Amino acid sequence: MAKLIRGISEDGGVLFCALDSTEIVREAERIHKPSAVVSAALGRLLTAASMMGVMLKSEQDSVTLRVKGGGPAGLLIAVSDGSGNVRGYVENPTVHLPSRADGKLDVGGVVGRDGTLSVVKDLGLKEPYVGQVPLVSGEIAEDITAYYAASEQTPTVCALGVLVDRDLSILAAGGYLAQLLPGADEADIDRLEKNIASMPSVTTLLREGGTPQSMMEQVLSGLAPQCLMEKDVCYRCTCSRARTERMLLSLKTSELEELAADGKPIEVCCQFCDKKYRIDAAALLQSRKEAASQEK
Repeated sequence: MAKLIRGISEDGGVLFCALDSTEIVREAERIHKPSAVVSAALGRLLTAASMMGVMLKSEQDSVTLRVKGGGPAGLLIAVSDGSGNVRGYVENPTVHLPSRADGKLDVGGVVGRDGTLSVVKDLGLKEPYVGQVPLVSGEIAEDITAYYAASEQTPTVCALGVLVDRDLSILAAGGYLAQLLPGADEADIDRLEKNIASMPSVTTLLREGGTPQSMMEQVLSGLAPQCLMEKDVCYRCTCSRARTERMLLSLKTSELEELAADGKPIEVCCQFCDKKYRIDAAALLQSRKEAASQEK
């Protein structure tokens, strides 16, 4: 399980969330088998989505992050429920790119920078909230920061990191969000800026034994941080046979008849967890006809 913490400064001026998402990103790597640079990109997006999910008002709410930057990885998606459990998908997981001049993985290059970050929040209302901003760098953290500034008018600092070993295993992954609330004064802002400037990278901190709690203590040093919540979160897919059957039943009768014509089961593969469902289209068609006759 991954460890997540939420906290706030003593005077209520700074809200904080941090996550050690190493286990989440390891599960994503097991399912999607991406290249190192794609692991870093998807892992960062999963980490951000989990933190944004747990900041929603209800556990029944959800948030979906979609990044389409024109890079070779194609579309990246991460979906989190209101508890912070998250799942993700990348269109082209095995793309390779050379490292940047500084030796770091070229996440911005594989994601692309000519596109958008879309944030869809399902809050149980008639229509979901949709926010969209142009990508700043494709490095994900800067793009999340830009989203909060443009769409929610909330000054936010986002830091994300994924460290991938030579054998493509995930050594460390995590991140944090720090947001200025209306109660923040200039002293809070100055202190926060100095603290963040002196912070090591997220993956360096985690590899040296750091935790979400120690991230909060460093980022909010001097602001007397108080823990609001600490919990376990995980990579969790919500697919099921029943959901898959309902999806197929949403097709037109003519489309179901076409699928049932060859007499073979339909194989449906979940893009988030790679689980495969074999569905009898003829049986679904028969159940639809029986339900229609009972309604008459």
